[in-house]
Amino acid sequence: MSAHADLQVDIVVVETAGDQRLDVPVWELGGQGVFVKEVQAAVLDGRADLAVHSAKDLPSLAAAGLRIGAVPSRGDVRDALVGGCLADLRPAATVATGSVRRRAQLAWLRPDLTFVGLRGNIATRLSKRPEGGVVVVAAAALRRLDLLPGLLDSRTAVDVLAPSVLLPQVGQGAIAVECRSDDAAAADLLGAIDDPDTHRALNAERAFLARLGGGCDLPVGAYAVTEPDGRLVIEGLMASVDGRVVLRHVVESSAGPHHDRELGTDLAEHLLHAGGQALLDGLPRAPGE
Repeated sequence: MSAHADLQVDIVVVETAGDQRLDVPVWELGGQGVFVKEVQAAVLDGRADLAVHSAKDLPSLAAAGLRIGAVPSRGDVRDALVGGCLADLRPAATVATGSVRRRAQLAWLRPDLTFVGLRGNIATRLSKRPEGGVVVVAAAALRRLDLLPGLLDSRTAVDVLAPSVLLPQVGQGAIAVECRSDDAAAADLLGAIDDPDTHRALNAERAFLARLGGGCDLPVGAYAVTEPDGRLVIEGLMASVDGRVVLRHVVESSAGPHHDRELGTDLAEHLLHAGGQALLDGLPRAPGE
């Protein structure tokens, strides 16, 4: 039995800007960070001791005064099409997604597809499936909410796409738990639920994103896996918003001393030199930038 089995936990519910502004695409709200800032503030000001995040929502650079104390074992990293299979969609079928990463990769695979935006919780998103089309959601969300059995029982087609087809977002399927940097007691508690392999993978993925600028507006993704022999393998992606250009590359560390963050940075450098910098340079800039 855990030494902390009798620990009392109180839930502090915090509504974020991303929860409130459902009429605006996430990337227009500022992308990463819109679902976490208010939660982090609750920890920093002492209203809470821990912040639990979907790791893909965290900005790539740690917030001042906070650290990731635990990354539990990762869930399903894949994306899922609900309402049909990619190979069976009719020409010009409509895909509903709020993610530029998903949109770019699907446009690369199927240039004929039509795309519309999508916001809201998972139930809301599923209710907005276009006629004859699909919605795209994280498979981990369907599994954690136990929605997958019901969808399959209703004979709704669900196409779960492998990372080789649709590379995930940085941190997808992972949970990150933050605590205050100076809170040794909380860090000690979090050590009991940390999965070192998942934590290593997340470190590499976040370093990849940080090198690209953290709040990069381009479609980007990365997925790292720790192999049984200790090697870390990470694949990264940069794409144009319209999906006409998709760059992918894989790097891996040797077994032995680990330099996970450096590996993610090296991957980003490779993609930037392979054409990614030109994609970044081509992004529209706000006046004065």
